[in-house]
Amino acid sequence: MQKVDVSLENCYGIKALNYTFDFSRKSTYAIYSPNGTMKSSFAKSFKDLSEEVDSEDLIFSNRSSNRIIQDENGNSLDALQVFVIEPYAQNYKSGKLSTLLVNQQLKERYEAIHNELNSLKETLLSKIKRLTGLKKDVESSFSKAFTHSPKEFYRALSRVQSEVMDSDEPRFSGIIYNKIFTEKVVKFIETEDFKEKISDYIEKYDELIDASTYFKKGIFNHNNASVIAQNLKNNGFFDARHSLYLKSGKERREIKNQAELEEVINQEKEAILNNPGLVEVFDRLDAKLKANKELRDFRDYLLANQMVLPELANLDSFEQKLWISYLKTEKVTFLQLAEKYNDGKSEIELIVEDAKSEETEWRRVVSIFNQRFSVPFQLSVENQDEVILQSESPSIKFTFNDAGDNKSIGEKDLLQVLSNGEKRALYILNIIFEVEARKARNHTTLFVVDDIADSFDYKNKYAIIEYLKDISQHEGFFQILLSHNFDFFRTVCGRLDMSREHKLNTIKTDDGVKLIQEKYQKNPFIHWRENLHQDDKMLIASIPFIRNMAEYQGDDDCFELLTSLLHVKSNTSNVTIENLGEAYESILRNFDKLQLQNQNRPVIRLITEVADTICQDYTVAETIDLEGKIALSIAIRLQAENHMISHIQDSQFVNSITSNQTFELYEKYIELNKGNWESKDTIEKVCLMTPENIHVNSFMYEPILDMSNHSLVSLYLKAKECLLCSEIS
Repeated sequence: MQKVDVSLENCYGIKALNYTFDFSRKSTYAIYSPNGTMKSSFAKSFKDLSEEVDSEDLIFSNRSSNRIIQDENGNSLDALQVFVIEPYAQNYKSGKLSTLLVNQQLKERYEAIHNELNSLKETLLSKIKRLTGLKKDVESSFSKAFTHSPKEFYRALSRVQSEVMDSDEPRFSGIIYNKIFTEKVVKFIETEDFKEKISDYIEKYDELIDASTYFKKGIFNHNNASVIAQNLKNNGFFDARHSLYLKSGKERREIKNQAELEEVINQEKEAILNNPGLVEVFDRLDAKLKANKELRDFRDYLLANQMVLPELANLDSFEQKLWISYLKTEKVTFLQLAEKYNDGKSEIELIVEDAKSEETEWRRVVSIFNQRFSVPFQLSVENQDEVILQSESPSIKFTFNDAGDNKSIGEKDLLQVLSNGEKRALYILNIIFEVEARKARNHTTLFVVDDIADSFDYKNKYAIIEYLKDISQHEGFFQILLSHNFDFFRTVCGRLDMSREHKLNTIKTDDGVKLIQEKYQKNPFIHWRENLHQDDKMLIASIPFIRNMAEYQGDDDCFELLTSLLHVKSNTSNVTIENLGEAYESILRNFDKLQLQNQNRPVIRLITEVADTICQDYTVAETIDLEGKIALSIAIRLQAENHMISHIQDSQFVNSITSNQTFELYEKYIELNKGNWESKDTIEKVCLMTPENIHVNSFMYEPILDMSNHSLVSLYLKAKECLLCSEIS
């Protein structure tokens, strides 16, 4: 990506913008764009490209929008090649965080063991799935039943191995898990009312079991008997002409065939389940099981499988019994999987421990963040082993330390306690994750950075600038930095050592937006000093700056002289070009004598002529440089003051003003109800727009640059028109 050609038409307020960004020598451009010019619209257009959506004009939606962003070969930039960094987006999370946690060697070792395991596991889960009635989540449901975690399948497998492999029969393999363990049914079973009624049922059931001819509580009930009968049948017990005896007290009853045994069991079972007392207790349960369809389906299932009812007193235990019964039905497959897992268990545990302690790229990124940015928490990944080995999403933990006390919280709670600045720092962390992930993959990227340092304190602002510098030094990374803050723009240009053609300003015209080279790369006043003798705009614009220097040096005469060129004083019309040159020479040490033209000419006339020329040139060039804006502001204020003084007609009052002269005159003007609404409105705008433009110094001239060219020209022309100001003679 050597060049990027950008052509935008009717994109979020940008009527037209065409520019070629040449990255062949430098990888970064910086664009200074006052509010309302194009910055956010430019970034939004690139974000649309990254999200593969069309750009549009939200206000004039009927206008046809066009966005062309191509490389030097005429190929449109791919969505993945563009990443837009917004000023702040609280919900932004880098989708590439897990790539910073990957250790491919560990992952390959882990997968080599698990490939065969997974094949056996899928076979087992597929077989027991039909028994459960579950359409999905078989693995996680089984894991949670024994470990309370949906991700601990093999730990759950080890937990049940001895029970699955014992000689007991699968008593509940015919019970469908999904008929009982649904959200509404489980919630109902866990109510106090249900627990009370099931307790009554079990009490009555146990009483009937104790009174049974052949069943014994906790030893041999109808469930056990049915399982034994089925096993005898499956193993050909009666076909081999064997018999068995059932004992009741001193009596013994010989059972010679399967039919006799099943008849005895059913008689005992029916006697218990149809006992009027037990039926009455069940009916009380039944009345509660009609609230909704899911509970009615559960009721119907209980009627057909009443042997389940006593198990509902301990739902967790019953859930485990179900899973064990299912696994017993597929004991051969279960045993194959268990043995294969046990063979590789030690190696797996070693790999997991290695993964937990692995010094991944993620830790380097966090280190960058912790060293450069001020936040009250430390970060760690709770599931680093799962991210590395199982491609899980990272779970970030934030730990606070206060006087030795540590407290870890999740991100949701974190956002409740952080200040706005700290939230922004957390956002920057996610940006760093994204950048470093792209760096790790050598992913060519154009970053469009929209005022990322806005609203940060200076420490974090400079940390951001240093990170932008890091990005600029990585091969395959390119940046377009946008800012409405001139101080940030100037700083980042200096820190990233940008060449002149990579520092751009924006001009908004009726036809669209233009990008032009920044005229002043460092301190404009040094340039002015060298050109005072040949550029009238620079000569006039330097007045407030030299006046400040005179004040600092304690040169009262020079200060008063220059003040009379910024405010209308009694001697304003008498100050000549020669006087101005002498004042400059006295303040600027080691300065050659100024060779100024028209030495006897009043400076006030020059100010008016310079302002007129600026307005004329603006109609052609559509831009005004810094010195032009200051000179125009001076001319506007002198016109306004001259108008007010001529209407107030009180020289004693005017001469008594020692500070804030324009505002003092305006208050008197309003108090005396002078002028009309148009003149009052114009003077009010003068008071609002010009003070910061005139009281300028080398550390703070951003407000002047932000001032709309069109607004200044319009105000000057309006002042000339409505104030009807005559020249000072």
